[in-house]
Amino acid sequence: MPALRPFALALLISTPLWCQAQEETASTALPEALQPSAEHPLDLDRYMGQWYVIGRIANPVERGHVASRHDYSLDEDGKVRITYHFRESFEAPPQALNLRASVDDESGNRRWRTWFYKVVPTRTEVLEVAPDYSWALIGYPGRDMAWILAREPEMSQVRYFQLSSRLAEHGVNTDRMRRVLQEPEQRGRLGFEAAGRR
Repeated sequence: MPALRPFALALLISTPLWCQAQEETASTALPEALQPSAEHPLDLDRYMGQWYVIGRIANPVERGHVASRHDYSLDEDGKVRITYHFRESFEAPPQALNLRASVDDESGNRRWRTWFYKVVPTRTEVLEVAPDYSWALIGYPGRDMAWILAREPEMSQVRYFQLSSRLAEHGVNTDRMRRVLQEPEQRGRLGFEAAGRR
């Protein structure tokens, strides 16, 4: 009987930890009301407007930027004007980069061809968008780059983890994802990209 005591003690300790792990795993699933659908075409009119960059895989254009956001507007010719707003640091002045994108309507408006500096083409894809268009997941061919966008600059860690997990299901290496600093108070927090890093 005494020989069973260490086993019983280990069982008492590990059971609550296992239950907690199960609860945390379950919490990564999006609520049914927020389940996106990749089957329906992207509603470009609803997609237009302001999107904050919540997370991304760092790339040469955006690395180290803070307070990053995209403003989308639809032209009469069906092309999308994109203004990328950012700061090099919270103390630096705001800057903007203007881009233009054409939308492949045969992809359900999900595949875009974007020109940087009017001459450098790149392709992106809206992998998922929330039913209420409150967040979007953006991918790149080969999934070398990816973005989490949202209408609000703040996102809970739980929701961020949920969306990162969904990106992983699309083949994105989410180990390379970093959260983007939107407020000075976020500096130094775990998982956030350092400001001004090159």
